[in-house]
Amino acid sequence: MVDGTATGFLRADGRKGIRNHLLVAYLVECAHHVARAIATPFAEQGVQLIGFSGCYPNTYAQDVMDALCTHPNVGGVLLVSLGCEEFDRSRLVRAVAASGRPVDVAVIQKLGGTRETITAGRERVRRMLDEVAAVPRASVGLADLVIGTKCGGSDGTSGLSANPAIGRAADRLIDAGATVIFEELGELFGCERHMAERAASPALAAEILSVMAKSARYYGTMEHGSFGGGNISGGLSTVEEKSIGAYTKSGTRPIVGLLKPATRPPRPGLYLMDMVPDGPVRWGFPNINDTTEVVEMIACGAHLTLFSTGRGSVVGSAIAPVIKVCANPETYRRMQGDMDVDAGRLLEGRGTLDEVADEIVRAIAATAAGTPTASEALGHQEFVLGYKHFAPAGPACFPA
Repeated sequence: MVDGTATGFLRADGRKGIRNHLLVAYLVECAHHVARAIATPFAEQGVQLIGFSGCYPNTYAQDVMDALCTHPNVGGVLLVSLGCEEFDRSRLVRAVAASGRPVDVAVIQKLGGTRETITAGRERVRRMLDEVAAVPRASVGLADLVIGTKCGGSDGTSGLSANPAIGRAADRLIDAGATVIFEELGELFGCERHMAERAASPALAAEILSVMAKSARYYGTMEHGSFGGGNISGGLSTVEEKSIGAYTKSGTRPIVGLLKPATRPPRPGLYLMDMVPDGPVRWGFPNINDTTEVVEMIACGAHLTLFSTGRGSVVGSAIAPVIKVCANPETYRRMQGDMDVDAGRLLEGRGTLDEVADEIVRAIAATAAGTPTASEALGHQEFVLGYKHFAPAGPACFPA
C-alpha cells in the first residue's frame, strides 16, 4: 500500500474509501428498532447501523449525519424515519444524492408500521447492495488517508508506550502526505503553550489557546474532567499526567489547522479537533464517551482511527475501522483478541519505539488493503451521536 498498490473505492467526489459500507440510518430513536431489524440480516455484507436519537433538530447532528452518509467508506444509505420527527431528512437525502451515492427513505408511518417497514426496508437493502457493489475501484496510498487518534481506558503505561508510538507513527504518516487528527481537549490541559508553539500561524496559535480556555471553563462548569477512577486505579496521578501522555499521540509535526466536528481538512497535515461545545453548557458532559469522539473524527473524514488503551477498551466503530494499540503488556496478554498492536512490549524491552511505530504504519496499510481489525472481526460497530452546538470555524483555523 505504501507504493499505492492497495485497492479502494473511488467516489464521485474524487475521494477514496477503504471500505464500502451500506448504511441503514435511523433519524429518531423511535425508528431505531426498525432500522436495526432491517440491517441485522445483512451484517456480513457490509451493512451497518447508525443514527440520531433526538427528535427536535440540531445543526451539529445534521452536519455530522450529512458527513457520515457521504463518507468515503460509505457506498449507499437507507434512511429510516418514523415520519413526524423534526430531523431534516430531505436535506440529508439531497446531500447523499448529490454525492452520487444511492439513497432511499423508509417512513414507518407511511409504510404501515413496524412489520411492513422491516419487510420493505430489507428489500430496498437487497436492491441497493447491487448498486453499492458496482462502485469503481482505485489504488489507495498513505497520502489518500485521513487518520484519527484516540485514547480510551488509559493507565500509567499509556503515555510511556502506545501514545508515543502513535505519535512517532503520526510523524511518518504526515511525512508520507497523510492527514492526522488528534483531539481530547479535556486531556490536553497543561499542553496549551506547546500546541500553540507548533501552530502554522500566530492566528491559529491564538485559536488553539482560545479553545483550550473554553474547554477549561466548560469542564469547570460541569465539575467534571476527563479523568476517572479507572485512570487512577491504573496508575495515573492527575489529569496533567494524563494530558502529557495523551499529547504525545500528536507527534512532532506542525499543527496546520483546527477542526470542528464534520469539518473536512482542506489539505494534508496534522489537525487538532475541537470537540467541546461552544457557548454556555447545554447538553451533558462533553468528553466522557470515547465513541462520540471517534464518530466526530470520522465525520471529519477519518478512514480509520488509532486507539490507544492501557486498561483494555474493546470498542470499535461503525463506518471506519479502529486499530487498537495496547499500552500495557499485561493487558495485551489478557485481551489479545481485542488488540491489534502490542506497544506494551516496549516496557519489557521487546522492541524499540521506531519498531512499534513501523508496526502501526504496517497495520494501517493492511487495514486499508482490506484486512479486518480486531474490533471489525469481532463485530464491533459502536455509534453515539447526541446534541451539541458549534459556531463555524473561522479562517484563522485554516492558515494558507
